[in-house]
Amino acid sequence: MKMLEYIKMILDKVSFDKKLFEKELKKGLKELLPIEIKELKNWCYEKFGKIYQSILNKVFRRVSFT
Repeated sequence: MKMLEYIKMILDKVSFDKKLFEKELKKGLKELLPIEIKELKNWCYEKFGKIYQSILNKVFRRVSFT
C-alpha cells in the first residue's frame, strides 16, 4: 500500500474526531511528496470539506508544494 493510500485510510477512520483528524493530517503530510500532498488536499476537500473546512484551510495553508 502506498503511503498516500494509507494516510487516506487513517483519515477516514479518525474523521469522527476533529482533533484527531487534524493531528493525523499534519502527521501524514510529513510523509508525502509534493505531488502526493496536492492529491491528498483535493481528496480531503472533496471528502471532508463540508465538516472540516476550517481545519483543512489551516493545515494546507502552511504546506508548500515545492
